Amino acid sequence: MATADGTYEYKLQHGDEFGRTYFRRFNDLAVSSIGAGTYLGDPTDAVDSRYHDALTTAFESGINVVDTASNYRCQRSERVVGRAVEDADVSRDAIFVSTKGGFLPFDGSRPENPGEYVREEFVETGLVSREDLVRGSHCIAPDFVDAQLDQSLANLGVEEIDCYYVHNPETQLEDNSPEDVYDQLEATFTRLEERAAAGDISTYGVATWNAFRVPEGDDQYLSLPEVVSRARKAAKVAENTATHFRAVQLPFNVFMADAFTVEAQSGPEGDQSALWFAHEAGLNVFTSASIAQGDLASQIPAEVAETLEGDSTVQRAINFARSAPGVTSSLVGMSRSEHVEENVEAGRFDPMGADAFDAVFE
Repeated sequence: MATADGTYEYKLQHGDEFGRTYFRRFNDLAVSSIGAGTYLGDPTDAVDSRYHDALTTAFESGINVVDTASNYRCQRSERVVGRAVEDADVSRDAIFVSTKGGFLPFDGSRPENPGEYVREEFVETGLVSREDLVRGSHCIAPDFVDAQLDQSLANLGVEEIDCYYVHNPETQLEDNSPEDVYDQLEATFTRLEERAAAGDISTYGVATWNAFRVPEGDDQYLSLPEVVSRARKAAKVAENTATHFRAVQLPFNVFMADAFTVEAQSGPEGDQSALWFAHEAGLNVFTSASIAQGDLASQIPAEVAETLEGDSTVQRAINFARSAPGVTSSLVGMSRSEHVEENVEAGRFDPMGADAFDAVFE
């Protein structure tokens, strides 16, 4: 697992190469404010090889955050992350590894008949009940998430995962009421609190797409304060002294700034954005789609670009995402070494100050 000693030694080795606040705190860890994502790409050996080279380059160049999920590229992304962590000239305790469970993963490649695969591998084996299955592909029931956590530990080849996310819980709202989803989350959080006490994970959280950035009343809306409340209840049930719920992941970029602009979360002084609520609640925020999965590689609004530092559009887009209040790290897909080199360079520049960031939205 990542440790304070390991990550701060990593920061000492690389910190002078980067701009202000490049390394940030996650609990007692020092983590890079640019992280490596592993979502995109076909489930092939060739893409595995590119990811391996890119990730080892990233770890050796100043990026010590990597994010993946059991369903990414049919479990191949988790497996290549594990190999890269082992092969990089960096200690395991210097690298913050996060992954997710919730979507039913294929194994190595997409089957010819996905529905039949799900039925045979998950439903008929009793791993997933039909009642808990949404879209034929999503489940956040405790037993399933528990089993997926075991699979992720094996895929990654690590003894402890630094942050384990329940993946896109808002998917469950297609077939279930919000109250039922909160109840399901509380039950699963209780299991994750138990796994944290056992030393299998250090922290956990929720990785979302729409849940926290849409207005209340939207079909995919979830209350972040309620999710936090359920995590606290889960910690009590598990007899832990404090909750291990420490992170949220959500999309944020120049074109998808809802997590900052939509005030849909109830704070102590009124409604506020997901980013501000998380910041004031002491939660770590990891941004996904930080360059809109490549769409910001060639364009960014001129009035925004001129306020950002960076030698390329990609670098300025990354620096916008990691300038948002409360952001711990901005995740960027890195399947090629040349992408890593450009992304790392973004960290040589300072992020925007709070006043400059707020001015973008005036």
